[in-house]
Amino acid sequence: MADTMKGSLGEAYLHCVAITRNEARNFYYGIRLLPADKRAVLCAVYALARRIDDIGDGDLPTADKLAALQSLRDDLAAHATSTDPVLVAVADAARRYPVPLGAFGELIDGVEMDVTGRTYTTFDELEVYCRCVAGSVGRLCLGVFGSRPHPEAARYADALGIALQQTNILRDIREDLGNGRVYLPQDDLDQFGVTLAFDERGALTDKEGGLAALIRFSAERARGWYSDGLRLVPLLDRRSAASCLAMAGIYRRLLARIEAAPQLVYDRRLSLSAWAKAGVAARALSGVAS
Repeated sequence: MADTMKGSLGEAYLHCVAITRNEARNFYYGIRLLPADKRAVLCAVYALARRIDDIGDGDLPTADKLAALQSLRDDLAAHATSTDPVLVAVADAARRYPVPLGAFGELIDGVEMDVTGRTYTTFDELEVYCRCVAGSVGRLCLGVFGSRPHPEAARYADALGIALQQTNILRDIREDLGNGRVYLPQDDLDQFGVTLAFDERGALTDKEGGLAALIRFSAERARGWYSDGLRLVPLLDRRSAASCLAMAGIYRRLLARIEAAPQLVYDRRLSLSAWAKAGVAARALSGVAS
């Protein structure tokens, strides 16, 4: 961490680093490849994004969640005077890096969609949601990474975030259904003749194979978003490129496993081993995409 981060500001960053190390099971493998200063700043970004997500996924009644999200919007608007350690760190990050603070508002918009139980008829509608909850994070990361001037840089970062969110959706179909959430577009469900349901063991049912076919179709679509988003990598410095490749690589590996064997997500939350994640990060540091 930079020598300038001392006293209460340094403690604020350390608080964010601790949150990220404990909670960012996939992203931290990429974050830790950054130089110390950027690593601390991106941890602040993650800590605030995590707080927003946790409100949406928590146990509060809907009205209380919406009130908490609105309160956080208000806190963001007044970040310069906040004593909250996460907001203190984010405010400092935005002073030193071109972090687009408005993207946090988009993330809140997306979490509000979750809280109100929004469903999606078409992929275009789902894309709007993914852009809010994950494209926003891609653009926040870009603000920390920095890039060579390019008119498409922000769009590439946006696309990469959307690709990661599509992977999350396919991984979490069972868990989301159990929480009363369905992200797969209704048009896609209808096209493959799928009605999401559980069997007596609590696993997703797929007697006719339609769900597996839908998952493979969706995975192929997500791969196109990765291809577009990874155009960002040549615009980044070496350490930022490595961080980006590690984050994306872990999720691409996960997507490949889901596409190859969709039934793996029917009864569990699929994840890569720590060894596999470390391997992706090591290759990323060498400039090799996974």
